[in-house]
Amino acid sequence: MNDRVREHELAMRPIPTYVAASDPISRAGLAAQLRGQGDLALVDDADRATVAVVVADAVAEEAVRTIRTLMRGGVLHVLLVATILDDQGVLDAVEAGACAILRRVDAAPERLAAVLVAATEGHGTLPPDLLGSLLSQVGRLQRGSLHARKVLVNGFTEREIEVLRLVADGFDTTEIAEKLSYSERTVKNVIHDVTTRFNLRNRCHAVAYALRTGVI
Repeated sequence: MNDRVREHELAMRPIPTYVAASDPISRAGLAAQLRGQGDLALVDDADRATVAVVVADAVAEEAVRTIRTLMRGGVLHVLLVATILDDQGVLDAVEAGACAILRRVDAAPERLAAVLVAATEGHGTLPPDLLGSLLSQVGRLQRGSLHARKVLVNGFTEREIEVLRLVADGFDTTEIAEKLSYSERTVKNVIHDVTTRFNLRNRCHAVAYALRTGVI
């Protein structure tokens, strides 16, 4: 979809909105609530959506993958609604592309609609008690991890190379997380990003590809 069409969509009211949830009951319940909001128009196909709501119990691998998939598919703004939120989960969701995050207890229909409309106008939303923690984490990443996250000529980041070297040495996800002081979720996301970006089948294929390209 070209930029002119997207600009037209942004000016539209109601806003084409897609709801993604791991279970049909949550999806149907939230969709029913949002149908009463005049600024939003529910669509069944993510390809037609300008904004999307992802509903999850916690910010686990499935939720992060869903956010990335929606963003890559052309959805402009993603709101995450989760029952459980912590500092790492918020950071993972933001890194995946979410521009707004709400706790489920705060996700009244009117509040959801307001956040989605604000997102189309370029405004993000985070729980106030987690905003300071997120800013602190981002600052630490910028100060201490810029080199590690730098994309190299061969298309890998140094963090990805570190993880793949340990996979090649036979370490599992838990062991890699302990050695590199990452969460297990972060390790899984690193491997998923590599396999997705290079169209690889699994972590063994990722190690073989890294070996062939000479990065490990």
